Amino acid sequence: MDAFLDGFAVVSQPENLLYCLIGVLIGMLIGVLPGLGPAATMAILLPIVVTVDPVAAVIMLAGIYYGAQYGGTITSVLLRLPGEASSVVTVFDGFALAKQGKAGTALGVAAIGSFVGATFSIILLSLSAPLVASWALDFGPAEYAALALLGVLLIATIGSGHPVKALIAACVGLLFATVGRDSFSNAQRFSFDSMQLADGLDFVVVAMGLFGVAEILYNLEERHGKVHVPAAVNNIWPSRAELKQASPAIGRGSVIGFFLGVLPGGGAVMASLAAYATEKRVSKTPERFGRGAIEGVAAPESANNAAATSSFIPLLTLGIPANASMAMLFAALLVLGITPGPQLLEERPDLFWGVVNSMYIGNVLLLVLSLPLVGIFVRILRVRPAILAPITALITILGVYTINNSTFDIFVMIAFGVVGYLMKKVGFEPGPMVLAFVLGALLENNVRRALLIFDGDPTGFVTRPISGTILALFLVAAVFPIVQAVRHRRVATPDDTHLREDSLR
Repeated sequence: MDAFLDGFAVVSQPENLLYCLIGVLIGMLIGVLPGLGPAATMAILLPIVVTVDPVAAVIMLAGIYYGAQYGGTITSVLLRLPGEASSVVTVFDGFALAKQGKAGTALGVAAIGSFVGATFSIILLSLSAPLVASWALDFGPAEYAALALLGVLLIATIGSGHPVKALIAACVGLLFATVGRDSFSNAQRFSFDSMQLADGLDFVVVAMGLFGVAEILYNLEERHGKVHVPAAVNNIWPSRAELKQASPAIGRGSVIGFFLGVLPGGGAVMASLAAYATEKRVSKTPERFGRGAIEGVAAPESANNAAATSSFIPLLTLGIPANASMAMLFAALLVLGITPGPQLLEERPDLFWGVVNSMYIGNVLLLVLSLPLVGIFVRILRVRPAILAPITALITILGVYTINNSTFDIFVMIAFGVVGYLMKKVGFEPGPMVLAFVLGALLENNVRRALLIFDGDPTGFVTRPISGTILALFLVAAVFPIVQAVRHRRVATPDDTHLREDSLR
């Protein structure tokens, strides 16, 4: 309890409060700008945060992540253009309400739902994170290997996008993780006798390419020549009847978002989709959805903010990033000389509780700022991508050079930028590749350490209670989609037979 209260003392320092405000403002801004998500923004800012106090730096980056969830709502409602991937579902009913002259109501309900969902999740994060961290102290190499393996699978099976494409991207990410010197035998792997690749690929450089450069290229193409006229905003505060109608959806969305945010590959996008589908299923009038249902805005916005907050649990307590943005925060912690995991709570309680408690203040700031700043953000949307892109590209190039003072890193970043752009063009999300790249080293090193402990006997992974349970969950997660696919085929087969018979007649 003392450490929790000390966390408020840490975040109440003027410097930390300032960086919390900067983080949420940047988060809202990049949430408004379609294409430039929190992961890309963190990648661009990584070289800058190393010059800042670690606690202030992580508070700012955390603010960028959950602040982006608020900002993405504005363009979803006013322009039918989701600023953030997690706000895609909000477009359906948010824009429909805007066309009915209720854009202010939609934004007001979204802001309240976002605040409630995030606050609910922060409270559960404060209560559960120490318990998870103490439980994780029992983890050894076998447990971490099993957890990393489960994480790679979940990235592909429950993440956004096509599962097969996500799995392919994850496998490529695991392959990139093997580049460089083997930490056990000191042998070179896939370095092609290059001194620059001897120590492997730098995660920050890879991430800045796949997110920063790729997003710039893709966003330039998507928004080129497109002009959007925002809807008018009136009566921002919803009525009592509208709040009463939205309250159950906000509650359900908050719970769904918290639990899905913890899962690797889940995150805000999956949570918003699940919350919207749940509301449509439990509603007595599902035909209203897509035509301006308040619940269709309240549920996904509560869920994506709750998920954005709960995704900090596996990162801070286990050292496992749950999504691409958490992978960037993971990289930031490593660059700052901090190792996320079970020991973080004991070694750096000021950072742990400072970051967690900053979310309470950050979400109050977002609630206060989100609606009054709508007009300013709409004006920012009118800035042409052709002006924003060169500035962002210059910051990215300078940033990646300052990491190791290496021009080779610039070329690696550009190469991964082109790869990321081509991936998005053909329907492959770069997120699974980046997450698998992060988990790859954790998976390989812990598998080999565990095998050394077990004298080469692989059954040791199964006989240990925790690793055995995690591997059982892995099997369930791997088999479940296959069983579902077989069932769908069996159901579809009789229909196909009747269709063929009808056509012959």
